[in-house]
Amino acid sequence: MSNINLPVISSSSGFNKYLQEINNIPSLTKEEEFLLAKSYLENNDLEAAQRLVLSHLKLVVKIAIKYKNYGLPLPELVSEGNIGLMQAVKKYDHKLGFRLSTYAMWWIKASIQEYVLKSWSLVKIGTTSAQKKLFFSLGKIKHRIINTYARAINDQDYQEMADELGVSLKEVVEMDQRMAGPDISLNRSANREDENAEIIEFLPEQKPNQEISLLQKQDIENKKLVLAEAMQVLNEREVKILTARKLNYSPETLDSLSMEYNISKERVRQIETRAFEKLQNYVLARVSRDGQLLETVN
Repeated sequence: MSNINLPVISSSSGFNKYLQEINNIPSLTKEEEFLLAKSYLENNDLEAAQRLVLSHLKLVVKIAIKYKNYGLPLPELVSEGNIGLMQAVKKYDHKLGFRLSTYAMWWIKASIQEYVLKSWSLVKIGTTSAQKKLFFSLGKIKHRIINTYARAINDQDYQEMADELGVSLKEVVEMDQRMAGPDISLNRSANREDENAEIIEFLPEQKPNQEISLLQKQDIENKKLVLAEAMQVLNEREVKILTARKLNYSPETLDSLSMEYNISKERVRQIETRAFEKLQNYVLARVSRDGQLLETVN
């Protein structure tokens, strides 16, 4: 896999050339992808592996751009995502029943997230799992609140975010201050006449819309299936608390669950943490068993 040759990613204006190059790489049909994956898995066909990697480079860019607000150059994020893509191709089994893009996105995200965490100093993000979760979740939650209520974030929102993420109010405020800053320049306007247009938006999707919808549907069904299996290792109270805290669109607070179950907020937090650990252990066991990589909550 290390022998695969990818288009060169360079910073500054050179990145535009990279985008143009990968845009000219044709997408694979389902049948082509199946045969290439089969050839690589059974015969170690590196040429087949290279075609699989090259045809998914646009996917890496589209995922990498979602991490643009962490202050790191987009070419570096894409390079790390490409490493994850190659790992996905190396481990992908065409007999699993879903497309490579569905499988690869989790490897790509994991590789980029690891790079982001390593690149930000420990002083900025901390070392605990709660702080790392806060680092990657804060922006999404703020965006959700702003879109829902059409207003700026206020003090009450910070407290609700702290409850939702299981951290202190102080940690939320401090992380928000540390992460404050403009987007990286490579994701700014690609056109003086249209300030909202970004470079990545000029990459047309060559796959039929119907195929994209099927991939998205398949992705959701795969995650639902494994989540349903994993939830079976929890007892009834763990299922209800974990669902209320992490799986509902509007998560319940520790306060409300504390009153509902007549236990302390700390006990609710402990049950939530233990239930999540059980799910993680189940997923890790499944990954070890059949090689299927799934996204876990940060």
